Amino acid sequence: MKTYNKRRDFIMKSALATGAGIIAPSFTFGTTHSKNTMKETVGHGDFTYTVDQEWGVQDPAKTPVNDCHEMVLDSKGRILMTTTGADNNNVIIYDRSGKVLDSWGTEFPGAHGLSIMGEGSDQFLFITDPETHQVHKTTLDGKILMTLGRPKEVEGYTSDDQFKPTETAIMPNGDFYIADGYGENYIMHYDAKGNYIRHFGGKGEGDGKFNCCHGITLDTRDANNPTLLITSRASQEFKRFTLDGQHLETISLPGCSICRPVIHDGHIYFAVIVTKTWDSYDGMLAVLDANNRIISLPGGSAPDYSTGKLSEPLYDGKTFRNPHDVLVDDDGNLYVPQWASGKTYPIKLNRV
Repeated sequence: MKTYNKRRDFIMKSALATGAGIIAPSFTFGTTHSKNTMKETVGHGDFTYTVDQEWGVQDPAKTPVNDCHEMVLDSKGRILMTTTGADNNNVIIYDRSGKVLDSWGTEFPGAHGLSIMGEGSDQFLFITDPETHQVHKTTLDGKILMTLGRPKEVEGYTSDDQFKPTETAIMPNGDFYIADGYGENYIMHYDAKGNYIRHFGGKGEGDGKFNCCHGITLDTRDANNPTLLITSRASQEFKRFTLDGQHLETISLPGCSICRPVIHDGHIYFAVIVTKTWDSYDGMLAVLDANNRIISLPGGSAPDYSTGKLSEPLYDGKTFRNPHDVLVDDDGNLYVPQWASGKTYPIKLNRV
């Protein structure tokens, strides 16, 4: 069964089991934070955090969410998040305290990947929507600047519904890449105007193929040799490629079904949406060092390389349900949206 279909089946089961009931106490709604919610400490080594489960909680009658997917930080310090649903706004804008400043957009019912680029008033977003089979470039207040559907230049597509994009990566010159993680698993490269340049990948298990290329990012830690870091989630791997699509290395992370890589201050952060089964709510976060070794697992067991490779991590049974992304602010704090977790709002981990 395809990963996308497994997710959809799980969403239906989760909705029946939890409905909208998993919401933090109604007295908070993003304005106060109970000290009782910030006693737990998670993580390992230099990457430990206190957990604020109430950070992003809102009144669902005013600011509803369904599946929360990804978050980015704009130049004003605001946090933008994608959430699904045809009857609610698909982009919610928070301040650092967890207060909602604005929300917009009903055109993206399957709102998934969220990338940001540009400076000041020229910043823009890319939003992927696997349900409508489209990728949109928008302003920060929701004006659609460009829409792309299935790439007709790629022979692997014969119908629009094969294209289920999950993520984008934007280059400094405005070029961008689209990862078709729930579709045919190709990576498409476009120029800043949306003109097709090339593609690579596709479904498969070889070095140059993907098994759910769910996330993609530009890795500039080596300034002289920027590369693409791409998830192969169902294989529990990252794969590194040159900008023209040549495979460089595969990073195996057993037990870690990875969403997207987020690079901050020399480290790679990512959400492990699931470790064993889709219906066990056993996700966690991970921090990877420059040697591709996990050094902290907030929400999970201590990283164990005693056998020479990573031992599958164990969920701590309390911190997360299905974390889908991680946003890192300038102070090293983490913000975490969750998918198919009973319409929960994002939580915050405060760096210790």
